[in-house]
Amino acid sequence: QVQLVESGGGLVQTGGSLRLSCTASGGENMHYPMGWFRRAPGKEREFVAATAWNSEAIAYADSAKGRFTISRNNAKRTLWLQMDALKPEDTAVYYCAAKLGGLRVGKYVNSYDYDYWGQGTQVTVSS
Repeated sequence: QVQLVESGGGLVQTGGSLRLSCTASGGENMHYPMGWFRRAPGKEREFVAATAWNSEAIAYADSAKGRFTISRNNAKRTLWLQMDALKPEDTAVYYCAAKLGGLRVGKYVNSYDYDYWGQGTQVTVSS
């Protein structure tokens, strides 16, 4: 069992930055793939970024490339998402996710691959 708690969301103006954090508790270590997803109002949940357990493989959605950076520190049991040059269309609830089942090699971009989810943190970008 793993519990994930996101933090760092808030209200920011267009062009601003936010750094989201996801802290994991429970389990023996954080040697599993993790990812960030988001759900905007009236839309389906979508992939944002993902990282392998050792950060050797990373993936971004096209909308996040060049603006967002995913990183992790397994010793601190923390996953981050640095978001720069934010746009109003980035407004959403952001969720971190962990994949403990099955293979733990590589990165995963589909939500159905993940077993554990945080409660989400709201990001609002004003125009």
